[in-house]
Amino acid sequence: MGMASAQVSAILLYVCIISGGAIADSQDSTNGGISRPTEVRIGALFTFDSVIGRAVKPAIELAVADVNANPGVLSGTKLTVLMQDTNCSGFVGTIEALQLLAKDVIAVLGPQSSAIAHVVSHAVNELHVPLISFAASDPTLSSLEYPYFVRTTLSDYYQMAAVATIISHYRWREVIAIYVDDDYGRGGITALGDALAKRMSKITYKAKLPPGAGRTAIQDILMQVNEMESRVYIVHVNPDSGLNVFSAAKSLGMMSSGYVWIATDWLSAAIDSSVHANSDATEHTQGVIMLRQHVADSGIQHSLLSKLNGLTRKANSTSLSSYSAHAYDSVWLAAHAVERFLTAGNEVSFSVNQNLQAVKGSNLQLDSLRIFNNGDKLLEKVWQANFTGVSGQVQFTLDRNLIHPAYDILNVAGTGLRTIGYWSNFSGLSVAAPENLHSAPRDSSTNNTQLHGVIWPGQTAEKPRGWVFPYHGKPLRIGVPLRTSYNEFVMQDNGPDGVKGFSVDVFKSAISLLPYPVAYSFVLFGNGLKNPSYSDLVQKVSENYFDAAIGDIAIVTNRTRLVDFTQPYTESGLIIVAPAREVESNAWAFLKPFTFQMWCVLVMLFLFVGAVVWILEHRTNTEFRGTPRQQIMTVCWFSFSTMFFAHRENTSSALGRFVLLVWLFVVLIVNSSYTASLTSLLTVQELTAGIKGLDSLISSSSPIGYQVGSFARNYLVEELNIADSRLVPLNSPSDYARALELGSGNGGVSAIIDELPYVEIFLSKYCKFKTVGQVFTKGGWGFAFPRDSPLAEDLSTAILTLSENGNLQRIHDEWLSVRGCDTDDSNISSNSLSLSSFWGLFVVCGLACAIALLIFFWRIFCQYSRYNNQIELEPEIVNRPARLTSIKSLISFVDKREEEVKNALKKKPNGSQQTKIGSTEEQSTLPL
Repeated sequence: MGMASAQVSAILLYVCIISGGAIADSQDSTNGGISRPTEVRIGALFTFDSVIGRAVKPAIELAVADVNANPGVLSGTKLTVLMQDTNCSGFVGTIEALQLLAKDVIAVLGPQSSAIAHVVSHAVNELHVPLISFAASDPTLSSLEYPYFVRTTLSDYYQMAAVATIISHYRWREVIAIYVDDDYGRGGITALGDALAKRMSKITYKAKLPPGAGRTAIQDILMQVNEMESRVYIVHVNPDSGLNVFSAAKSLGMMSSGYVWIATDWLSAAIDSSVHANSDATEHTQGVIMLRQHVADSGIQHSLLSKLNGLTRKANSTSLSSYSAHAYDSVWLAAHAVERFLTAGNEVSFSVNQNLQAVKGSNLQLDSLRIFNNGDKLLEKVWQANFTGVSGQVQFTLDRNLIHPAYDILNVAGTGLRTIGYWSNFSGLSVAAPENLHSAPRDSSTNNTQLHGVIWPGQTAEKPRGWVFPYHGKPLRIGVPLRTSYNEFVMQDNGPDGVKGFSVDVFKSAISLLPYPVAYSFVLFGNGLKNPSYSDLVQKVSENYFDAAIGDIAIVTNRTRLVDFTQPYTESGLIIVAPAREVESNAWAFLKPFTFQMWCVLVMLFLFVGAVVWILEHRTNTEFRGTPRQQIMTVCWFSFSTMFFAHRENTSSALGRFVLLVWLFVVLIVNSSYTASLTSLLTVQELTAGIKGLDSLISSSSPIGYQVGSFARNYLVEELNIADSRLVPLNSPSDYARALELGSGNGGVSAIIDELPYVEIFLSKYCKFKTVGQVFTKGGWGFAFPRDSPLAEDLSTAILTLSENGNLQRIHDEWLSVRGCDTDDSNISSNSLSLSSFWGLFVVCGLACAIALLIFFWRIFCQYSRYNNQIELEPEIVNRPARLTSIKSLISFVDKREEEVKNALKKKPNGSQQTKIGSTEEQSTLPL
């Protein structure tokens, strides 16, 4: 039978190729010397008895009649369309295409099949005949490999972008694609995967249907996908057999509540067709969301719909198939292109294909396939099209797609279809028609991303969750670490759950808040001899050995690459623990609150402020005058007595009081800090080892302890570059205490690095150990789930709810609030106060002194100038000294009492009472 079939196919191929049509007769209606043909032929290639074929055949016939009746297009030239039936066969379709091309057609409408379009595109590339398809939507046909392929429908690239936007709108992350396994199906689903990836979603499973699949094959595939987690199905099949998918789904109970079905535009074509426009089609698709290529409401559309109803006797049809609109516009596109082609003076002529002539020894008479000489010029006219058709504006973008792609989003409910919104590449999702948004600003209120309410499968208005547990009633296997220490978090129990603890109670409380029931069972992980490796537990989750893992599992980078974590339910992080003892006081303990540098600065600052006050008070205050010895003693006494606010000298000048006020404030702060620091040093414990923090621990060579199973080991080795030989594994709090007591020189450790929750419990039982520094890693504990598990997201929401209503804190207090000793002072810091703690105060004090001195010396300078001028104007003064121009004389002037200078300046130069400035009393040596 196989040999006979091959022979029949060969004969059929031979007959189709040798049957050629004569070129159209021409008459002499010359245009610039080039004869205009009386008839031009174009071909049409589609399956007559199909959903799309029944929609486009009358539309093509009407379009040809309208073109020939229009004197403004192809005047004097008749347009003829030669139709060939592909009979839903890729092989027959290819043969029919070759037969059309052998009839010297100058363009071909169709095919409707993307698979046939791929094959025929190679032939039209060779023969330079434009291939204008009104139905082939495979995105790969837009590649540069097919320059003569013209798509007058919308590419599935845009349709899958619309589907991905709907998925994102309802916040579903995983979908299952059900598609026909041919060029049309594969191309569309590939585009869907790319569009979903841009929106952080993905296709978890691709269910392939063989072309022409029977009901049994469809049911087998649906039963397989029904066992999976996702309940969001994208159906991308052929309109002729696609309804069988929903019929089988309904028989399997998959059209009930909880399921989501989204169909591409094949379903709208099937429902709009004359065969399937009945109650059976809508009965099997209740709750389905589907897309339909948007055709704007217009008078042209209503006119064509009226003609089609009269031609097909469908008086009750109120909707126009988008394929009918695109087919009608395709004929007009070809007519306009041919008109411009002929008007430009181009000739319709064909020539022999030399490549086919080179084929020797063939009996197929391939020379009947001839090249359209000016096909590239006709193609150019096609790409330049710009007119308003039934489907809207017919114009092409630079990537050879129609402008303004848009889809209606429909919902099957009751006995009809509901429009719940629209999608366009301009505005995304919207409840406003796309043609209205193109003319409105992008920030217009008519442009929004909302959709109307949907009636989902099961006649419910509540949005489905989009996933279920794929376990057929089996409980989730929850891995729980079998700890041998710190059992407050997780421990084995004889109760129904088999485990209990802080982490277990948090999980159970969170799971109880979910809006759906979750069956689970706890499975212990570990040998019970030592704490298990938490990285191994996470690995088991990623391998699907466990469905989830709970417990004190730290969220770290390496683990997040394997699994998804919930929202942290408690804070964590690594911190250092070291031994501590009471510091015995010594004779010099009172010096420890300040560093040596701080003491030196304080002494200098006391003397400096005393000197400044002396300068400011010396001229006006008798307590700051006297012999040099007395004045030096006064400065020293005044300076250091201010430390205790015991200075006996009064300040009389405004500048002196200003400086003293600022200085007393500084002294108050210094005294308070000294008292607090000394009290802390005499009462708080200090480290026995020389560990001041993480840096000193890393730079030392002392052994460091860590908890068995913790991520601390990997962090210390990989992040801090600590040698593995320095690390000592410890299993329990008693092991911690023993190792710290022994110390690094006796087989123990100098410090332990562990997570904060463990350390808090350890310090509550062992008070002679303290933490050093602060937590140096920030993190938390969470529950682990497989990647992209929707349960992780829902549990995260539940944990946040527990935190907000206070139940999380209640659980924490129930398990972890017990303390054996006071740990308020556990954070050790033995550093003395340094200059960095007070430099701000000292700067303020210095500025106050500097400002006071500047004002003081400015006043001195002014008085000094006036005083010199006064002396020059009094010639009769006896024994008048020389003009005060030397440094010594200036110092003498500064040392004068303020009252004497003012009295001298008040006297008139020719007054009756003249002061003898040069008297012996005034010229006596002044104290320094």
